Amino acid sequence: MSRIRGKDTQPELAVRRLLHAMGFRFRLHRRDLPGTPDIVLPGRRKAIFVHGCFWHGHGCGCARLPKSRIEYWGPKIAANRARDGRKAAALRREGWSVAAVWECQLRKPAALERRLARFLDA
Repeated sequence: MSRIRGKDTQPELAVRRLLHAMGFRFRLHRRDLPGTPDIVLPGRRKAIFVHGCFWHGHGCGCARLPKSRIEYWGPKIAANRARDGRKAAALRREGWSVAAVWECQLRKPAALERRLARFLDA
C-alpha cells in the first residue's frame, strides 16, 4: 500500500487533461480548503474530487471488496466514504460547490465532459 499515490493518479490526470482541453484553468490540492480537493476552480468556487472506485467504495461493479481480510477492508472503505462526505459538507458550508468524479466515469469521456460542463457553468 506504500505505492498507492494520493496525488497525480491516472484518473486525476485524465480529468485534468479533459478540463484543460475544455478551456478551464484550475488549481491543484489546495491545502487551505477543507479536505484538500483534487481540483479547484477558485473564481467559480467549485471543487472536484476524483475518486477511485475501489478506494472510495463506489459500488459500480468495477471494483469489489476483496474476499480476504474483510474485517480490515470493510471498515476501511466505509471510513473513506464517511470522510468523503465530511469533506464535501465542510466545503459546502464554506460556500463551495462540490463534485465527485468516479474512476469508472472516465470510460465515457463525452458524458463526463457534458457533466463537468454543466457543473462548472452552473
